[in-house]
Amino acid sequence: MRSDHVRLFQTLPHACGYYPGRTAQNLVIDPAAPQLDRLYGAALDHGFRRAGGHLYFPHCPSCHACTPCRIDVANFKPDRSQRRCLKRNDDLIVRECMAGYNSERHALYSRYLRTRHPGGGMDEAEASDFRRFLTAPWSPTVFLELHKGDRLLAVAVTDVCITGISAVYTFYDPDEQDRSLGTFAILQQIELAKRRGIPWVYLGFWIEGHPKMDYKRRFKPLQVRTAEGWVALRQG
Repeated sequence: MRSDHVRLFQTLPHACGYYPGRTAQNLVIDPAAPQLDRLYGAALDHGFRRAGGHLYFPHCPSCHACTPCRIDVANFKPDRSQRRCLKRNDDLIVRECMAGYNSERHALYSRYLRTRHPGGGMDEAEASDFRRFLTAPWSPTVFLELHKGDRLLAVAVTDVCITGISAVYTFYDPDEQDRSLGTFAILQQIELAKRRGIPWVYLGFWIEGHPKMDYKRRFKPLQVRTAEGWVALRQG
């Protein structure tokens, strides 16, 4: 992906979603570009992430905490905790489904947001919010659904490019937190990548020491993107 082929825009400063009191800015690939579907794989390799129909990269003048990260699929081995997670959820059915809105998914999404983000402006998501945030007309998205019998317990929004899978967003039944469904969803995305011969699972941004983001270092081997390119994350 070369900058002379793609227009980049910089957002205005806005509240940081990770650190209270900080402001953030993003670089965004022109959302009107007609070739976003073809650019997506290269954008992932450059550290960009999808939110709705936008491909963005954090570009904050005074902070560089957000670090793109990806799992090396061929060399990944689940650790003891992840093996326990797999065993704990071996009663679930995993279905690879077409992406899109339906009332069952929306009800689960709304319950999840009300529990995880109360009062944050996202907790009363309407159907249009669901579609706008989780899907895009050009994105190669599938929904990995996790079912217990007839109950939908979780949906992992998953973009599948030739060279990489992007773990876009996962929402799950808030009454099932003991199952560690977020971890289980990533393990299923890794399995999907293995089945399709895809080398990387992109987890978005890792923030060292952040209580909501540092879990990503547990998916070893993990690579992070630096000014020199992708390198293995040193595990302390």
